Amino acid sequence: MIDKNLLIKTCADFGVDVNSETAERFDLFAQLLIEKNKVLNLTAITEPDEVVVKHFADSLTALSMIDIPKGASVIDIGTGGGFPGIPLLIARPDIKLTMLDSTRKKLDFVSFAVEELGLSANVLHARAEEAGQSELRESFDFAVSRAVAALNVLCEYCLPFVKLNGTFCAMKGSKGKEELADAKGSIVTLGGKVTDSKILTLSDGADRTLINIKKISHTPTKYPRPSAQISKKPLK
Repeated sequence: MIDKNLLIKTCADFGVDVNSETAERFDLFAQLLIEKNKVLNLTAITEPDEVVVKHFADSLTALSMIDIPKGASVIDIGTGGGFPGIPLLIARPDIKLTMLDSTRKKLDFVSFAVEELGLSANVLHARAEEAGQSELRESFDFAVSRAVAALNVLCEYCLPFVKLNGTFCAMKGSKGKEELADAKGSIVTLGGKVTDSKILTLSDGADRTLINIKKISHTPTKYPRPSAQISKKPLK
């Protein structure tokens, strides 16, 4: 199904090791994803080499940015069809992973895929702004997201989940640096501090921007606000 050597080499280029056994699991995940996508719109990317680079390798770039201790708790916010969560879990089956999304049908696939892969994760059907005000608030060592919202908006959805001294890794595209410039005020408001950012170029030539935001103080209790307020008056 997939070119396993392409996956191994692409990840090695940004310092993430994928062994042959792990690559086999990615191959199975690709089969599950492409087959299910015939009846459910999980992704517009279905060509095997593109799945390898734009979904699998792209998701694993987070491991070049955050050093996740064994058994650490990680939440993937807006996981959709399981990205970056499932690739991270395939590479690091020791993590305690929660994958959150508001679309039940996609999460049904995520649950099915995790089980078929012989892995374990908590799959949560919820809206991020509501879950961020629940018992999950400030309970994770790491948050990750490849969601398409602008960084200042994404931070309001994600930082409330992160423990003090934990890290939110925002996985953005080529305009991540511009988004970061617009989000600096909101990051401070939400209790965060940017500790690292870098741009990686994947083997298809696409740039990815990774931004680490450390939680240095508690997020004020009024955040996250309801989604309508976040959309109408995004933090500056």
